[in-house]
Amino acid sequence: MKGASRTGSTEKALAIAAGLAAALAFATPSWSKTPPAPERAAVPKPQPVQSRSAPLKQARTALVPFQTAPFPYRGAVPGSGRPFFDVSENGRRGHTTPYGRLYWEDETYSDNRVLLHIPKGFDVRRPSVMIVFFHGHGATLERDVLRRQRVADQISRSGANAVLVAPQFAVDAADSSAGRFWEPGAFGRFMGEAAAALAELHGGPKSVRTFASAPVIFVAYSGGYLAAASCAINGGLNKRLRGVVLLDALYGELGKFASWIENDRSAFFVSAYLGSTREKNSELAEILTARDIGYATELDRPLHQGDVALLSGGENVTHRSFVTEAWVDNPIEDLLRRLPGYRR
Repeated sequence: MKGASRTGSTEKALAIAAGLAAALAFATPSWSKTPPAPERAAVPKPQPVQSRSAPLKQARTALVPFQTAPFPYRGAVPGSGRPFFDVSENGRRGHTTPYGRLYWEDETYSDNRVLLHIPKGFDVRRPSVMIVFFHGHGATLERDVLRRQRVADQISRSGANAVLVAPQFAVDAADSSAGRFWEPGAFGRFMGEAAAALAELHGGPKSVRTFASAPVIFVAYSGGYLAAASCAINGGLNKRLRGVVLLDALYGELGKFASWIENDRSAFFVSAYLGSTREKNSELAEILTARDIGYATELDRPLHQGDVALLSGGENVTHRSFVTEAWVDNPIEDLLRRLPGYRR
């Protein structure tokens, strides 16, 4: 893995990124089950860039410390009125999860690194998309997201002009806490830093405009749903968020996801499930039906704006392997192949 150093150009890139909020839409017809949307442009318009960079000759991957990462976190647990760290013992601070498990700050909530990946052939001159991956319980970025779940590799193999941003949440723990991402607007600041860090990884601050304006897709696995829901509603991305994908992850927050789907009919939503989330997906289907929002139960063509799909995960598939074996092998790769207009 290539390391990433932060240089003086980062501050300038951060300043540029903070002022950008341009959003692109997936502009193609809606699914037949969904009410027709107004006519839109046939393809996404390339975001303006100030770069003559050629496509990357080699993939670039790095673990980068972020000032705006989910952890460390000094705030409260939303809705509880109590501090996140509710235990102090011999100078150590700890957090008690809703299930009664105690985790210590220095072991579980002090990793501020973010996994960044830019695939070989990525071209800043073409329309691009940013994948933000929420890893869920019991994960580390290197061991699980990068090696076991092969998220970066799936993006590279997809052929999409896409980049990956995957923050570390609780380290190797059964905890879905969103940390700083619970705070309104905090995720927007994180995305500004992500744009600057990706530009530095790519080769210089000139490409920061590309990364600061690229459409965003959330992919949440398992317990990652909690942070994804918070960022979708309170993250400040608005129309820049063009899709949400839940991989056996709909354990709760149905109201937030349903509201997001209803309030932005130009974005897509895909939830794939096994037994543990089947009931919640059925509940969401009832909510959507009551709101006259159509949905499909299989993917048989490219993804379009306004699409909603609730997918059975398939036979002989386990929760632990769901990021690599779901309704198809390598589901992230499959979804990216279904996005028109974002090819390398």
